[in-house]
Amino acid sequence: MPPARSPAAGVRRRKAFVPLMLLLPLVLLILFLIFPPRSIPAVSNAALRPQQTCDYAGGGWVPDASADSQLRYDHTCKEIFKGWNCIANGKRNGRALLRWRWKPAGCELLPRLDPHQFLERHRNTNIGFVGDSLNRNMFASLVCMLRGVSGEVRKWRPAGADRGFTFLHYNLTLSYHRTNLLVRYGRWSASPDGGPLESLGYKQGYRVDVDIPDQAWADATSFHDVLIFNTGHWWWAPSKFDPIQSPMVFFEKGMPIIPPLLPPEGLDLALKHMIAFVNKAIRPNGIKFFRTQSPRHFEGGDWNEGGSCQRDQPLSSKEVKDFFSVDNNGTNTEVRLVNQHLMKALEQSTFRVLNVTHMSEFRADAHPSTTGGKKHDDCMHWCLPGPTDTWNDLLAANLAATERELA
Repeated sequence: MPPARSPAAGVRRRKAFVPLMLLLPLVLLILFLIFPPRSIPAVSNAALRPQQTCDYAGGGWVPDASADSQLRYDHTCKEIFKGWNCIANGKRNGRALLRWRWKPAGCELLPRLDPHQFLERHRNTNIGFVGDSLNRNMFASLVCMLRGVSGEVRKWRPAGADRGFTFLHYNLTLSYHRTNLLVRYGRWSASPDGGPLESLGYKQGYRVDVDIPDQAWADATSFHDVLIFNTGHWWWAPSKFDPIQSPMVFFEKGMPIIPPLLPPEGLDLALKHMIAFVNKAIRPNGIKFFRTQSPRHFEGGDWNEGGSCQRDQPLSSKEVKDFFSVDNNGTNTEVRLVNQHLMKALEQSTFRVLNVTHMSEFRADAHPSTTGGKKHDDCMHWCLPGPTDTWNDLLAANLAATERELA
């Protein structure tokens, strides 16, 4: 045991301590006069906030000379639709267009999707792409990346999909559900007995039921754990839905909408209903993305007016502005017009936005062009390998961020 201190010792210490207490203010005053305090910068509110997640939507492409020597897959991947296989089809910059990496503003390069890590992280998971051929473009890119490291797959059509694969070792299923408008549509002809549309002079067109999901994906919401939706191109396709010869006529609850809607208004209503349908039907803890619109790069006219896309380099920021300015109302403004409707519909929803638009607007060099096998330049779909690989890099980054949020 430590030796006990006597009460007298405590008293002596207290008596010695009193003069020191009296001298302390004088000492501090002298030090203040000799060493005046320096101003301390105020801590900003930003410094007190946790570091924000990188916003991958804005930025620019930077050269990466090593990229084409480290292909994640090549022209031999059988899932590449023939018209998109730019290397096999001999597009002059088929490999050179890969020598670019997306660098978000104020952040490091967007990480490349690691196929091994993706397969391992998403064991026992079903991932579905629902939309038009641009979502098939993205689906094929991801399948090719994963098949490069895991070739044991089962090919089938889960939940009514157009195509699908299960990576057997990981029980990871990817599928593509083809739908042009998200909602059900088909030919419509005037009834000899007449009706509201007939009384307005409508003779034929396409019936679009804005509140009924296309059967191609109606069961996908209860099957998949992750869903990636898109729509847009077909709503702005007069070659498919001629406003005079074959207009869209919109129905809701089985009845024609009167007065009739124009396609942009129909899109708004369809998005409203489809968002509500997915929210109700999706699996518990399901993750849902809506991919923003993919841009076209026609120059000199639209696809049926001799338009082409012959560039070998990405566009500059100024060229992007000129190409897609809504004020100019040019050939390619569809992308930003569609996005206005998408963002409005998604604003109050629980969908996560997969924003690929701006990064893709630069890539006028990466379409199949004349090598796509069509009678006209294909300036809408993307070469594979190509920019849609970067879309999947973005998907992987968003999935990882979502998992951290939910953990």
